[in-house]
Amino acid sequence: MSNFKAVKTDTTTVTRDLREFEVATGNIYESVSIIAKRANQIGAEIKEELNQKLSEFAPHNDNLEEVFENREQIEISKHYERMSKPTLMAAQEFLDGQVYFRNPAKENK
Repeated sequence: MSNFKAVKTDTTTVTRDLREFEVATGNIYESVSIIAKRANQIGAEIKEELNQKLSEFAPHNDNLEEVFENREQIEISKHYERMSKPTLMAAQEFLDGQVYFRNPAKENK
C-alpha cells in the first residue's frame, strides 16, 4: 500500500493552473489520465481499508432486530468522510512528483 495519508492536500476543491499538470508529461490529457488512474487506486485502497475496519463491528448473528449503534464505528466513518477526496490526493501526488508513470508508446520511439 502506498502512503496516500501522508499527502498534505486541501479537503475542498481547488482551482489549479492546468499548465502545472502539463510539465511532467508534455500533454495535459496524458497527465489527467495518470491522475485519474492514481485516484482510482487511492479510492480502492481507502475503500478496502474502511471495509476492514468496519468488518470488526459486523454482527456475528443473523438477528435483524438487534442493531447496535457503536460510537467507534461512527467515529471511523466520520474520519473517512473528512478525508480529502482521492482525486485531490492524486493531483497533489502528481504535482509533487510522487507518482510513477510511463508511456510504452513513447519509450518505443
